[in-house]
Amino acid sequence: MVTRRTFLSGLVGAAIAPAVLRAEPAGEPEFLKERLASGSLPGMAERIPARPRIVNLKEMGLAPGSYGGTVRTIIGSQRDIRFMTIYGYARLIGYNKHLQFQPDILADFHSEDDTIFTFTLREGHKWSDGEPFTADDFRYWWEDVILNDKLTPGGGALELRPHGSLPRFEVLDPLTVRYTWEKPNPMFLPTLAGPIPLVIVGPAHYLKQFHKKFQPDQAKMEQMMQANRVKKWQDLHIKMARSYRPENPNLPTLDPWRNTTALPAEQFVFERNPFFHRVDETGRQLPYLDRFILNVSSSSIIAAKAGAGEADLQATGIDFNDYTFLKEAEKRFPVKVNLWKVARGSRITLLPNLNCADEVWRGLFRDVRLRRALSLAIDRHEINMVAFYGLGTPSADTVLPDSPLFKQEYADAFVKFDADEANRLLDEVGLTKRGDDGIRLLPDGRRAEITVETAGESNLDTDVLELVHDHWANIGLALYTRTSQRDVFRNRAMSGSIMMSIWYGLDNGVPTADMSPSGLAPTLDDQLQWPLWGMHYLSAGQEGTAPDLPEAAELVDLLGQWGSTAKFEERQVIWHKMLALYTQQVFSIGLINSTLQPVLCAAKLQNLPEKALYGFDPTSYLGIYMPDAFWYKEA
Repeated sequence: MVTRRTFLSGLVGAAIAPAVLRAEPAGEPEFLKERLASGSLPGMAERIPARPRIVNLKEMGLAPGSYGGTVRTIIGSQRDIRFMTIYGYARLIGYNKHLQFQPDILADFHSEDDTIFTFTLREGHKWSDGEPFTADDFRYWWEDVILNDKLTPGGGALELRPHGSLPRFEVLDPLTVRYTWEKPNPMFLPTLAGPIPLVIVGPAHYLKQFHKKFQPDQAKMEQMMQANRVKKWQDLHIKMARSYRPENPNLPTLDPWRNTTALPAEQFVFERNPFFHRVDETGRQLPYLDRFILNVSSSSIIAAKAGAGEADLQATGIDFNDYTFLKEAEKRFPVKVNLWKVARGSRITLLPNLNCADEVWRGLFRDVRLRRALSLAIDRHEINMVAFYGLGTPSADTVLPDSPLFKQEYADAFVKFDADEANRLLDEVGLTKRGDDGIRLLPDGRRAEITVETAGESNLDTDVLELVHDHWANIGLALYTRTSQRDVFRNRAMSGSIMMSIWYGLDNGVPTADMSPSGLAPTLDDQLQWPLWGMHYLSAGQEGTAPDLPEAAELVDLLGQWGSTAKFEERQVIWHKMLALYTQQVFSIGLINSTLQPVLCAAKLQNLPEKALYGFDPTSYLGIYMPDAFWYKEA
């Protein structure tokens, strides 16, 4: 039986569209008045699609707003301009706040058995430079980027070839494209809706000048390569086309704000996209806010600067242990600080590296009894009270109660403080000998010393490790902490130099069965508990090593089963098998989840929720709460 799912654009009704299209200059943002007066920019009726995405804010419990204003936020490096792509959350298909799929940039889409996906564009939709956005932009990216072995030497993203082969791509008409796989590809929609969206379209009219196939003037190509300090035309194209980290201010976008600042810079200015495709129910084009200013600062002082009144909206670079200080700022500046629930599987997680280079420790870490002992020896209640004022929940690294996949048995797996059982398991593993100081001895006679490495981005990590140090000393294990920069930290993990690390838990702690369970299996080289196994999966077997631990290999097999079925019920069963296996095997040692994240904003900023889920995936931090609908209410 063919299952067909149809997703419409959710327009509030055709009656609104004429009002939108009759918008007069008085309804235009003041920010655009000069360009409108000079004739360099057409009026709203010519800028927005014939049927824009109409967002009924009142139905969402929000208030329609007014134009204007600048938001200041602080970032830790130039690379962090990517937050604007995450926050802007303009996606072909995105999530609503209930984490259900909805068309956004697309007018609608159809999925048949998760095998045939038909996308319909909005008539009259334009890129930020005013050029038409059509099926040819999908065709260009497919034929001349994905199928070009110079630009895409690996054969395309794994999400496009989950069973080894790319789909068949068709342009049905100027506003309709189709992707067809021989087998279901349930990863396709979640990847399009994610915080780092799968790229399947680009502004062909702009990018062709950097493509060898379309640039007839070789001298001009050489000149552009020299100006951008690259040696190959494909490197030039990749650099100029990068949309997730929008470093090229000339790259047309479909996001609510576009970057106007070239690298290098200490301040980046993002200005409103006058051709953005969303409007509110009153006919006002979104976004309401004119401009975002991103100021680059050292990560270590972002909280201090935010608390000193230098940010109008700040969520990244601050942590729960900054909450008291930030709350005090409410007395000195017109700001308010809300607390959102962190949507990760665990706010703090210990990750034994099952691929570590030390042969003795590698063998021990691969013994589930040791991993369970490490978990049972931790007093999570103490950590929760000391580090989170008792506001978090002691838990394994797993889905939160907010997820329909939650089961208490997953959260409770080996988290109850039981030092006696931890000692018994360590004895059973064979670590029965101890030195004069009570620290156990390894089979080769060395002291059982575990060095836990951190990227040093949060004092919270080091505070928690001090507590764990005492917990593990009680069972005869010595814990040492080492701090390094994030890039060095990850490189050391992949080389096997790291024994154990402290990091976040599962990125997505609030999944549905329609979302990929890839975080539970070795699939990425930045999964710190098994980076070489993840690299093997990510490279389709070309790099890294295949999992040689049966339970890890089983997780990869189950993930493959999830990716081969179009039936929701079967996906749900697979999710539960993976969650049970992952938590019983304690592949990551979760400590506390459902913790709280401070979100600071200007007191007059409207439509920002007081309470919400906060995470990278699937909420895209602030993204699903539509920052394009935030606005300033004047006193």
